[in-house]
Amino acid sequence: MFKINRKIEYALIALKHMSLKHPGQLTTAKEICDIYSTPFDPTSRVLQIMSQFEILQAEQGAKGGYQIVKDLTKVTMKELSDMIIGPIEIATCFHGDYSHCEITHSCHIIAPMLNLNEEIKNLFSTIKVASLIASKHAGEKEIKDKKIADNKLSTSKK
Repeated sequence: MFKINRKIEYALIALKHMSLKHPGQLTTAKEICDIYSTPFDPTSRVLQIMSQFEILQAEQGAKGGYQIVKDLTKVTMKELSDMIIGPIEIATCFHGDYSHCEITHSCHIIAPMLNLNEEIKNLFSTIKVASLIASKHAGEKEIKDKKIADNKLSTSKK
């Protein structure tokens, strides 16, 4: 079903990591990749994009890195998504002029899908990045515990 693009995940990982640091402390793409096992190229590109949109400030040089410079309570998930992957398009036919979809002429759900797309855009416009990265959820521990148990089980089978 509906999934968040991996690049958005990498952005949220980086922003959460950086938000836990003291103001002025820099974070490198390599640091994020090493800690969270994210791929370097897309993680680095996401950091560059956020820097271009002035959410992050980039410091060049051997001791360089990134730091958050924009108040994340003012950044919505829609803005983050738009800058990193482009406009929210829940169906592939929403891209461009719709002419590449072979069933447009007989499709009976164009209006419902357009409405759903608008609703998701509206929802994403209300979600602040700061609230997401600061939030806790009871399910997190359960998911992590299951992953640890799965890893132990697969290790013991070897």
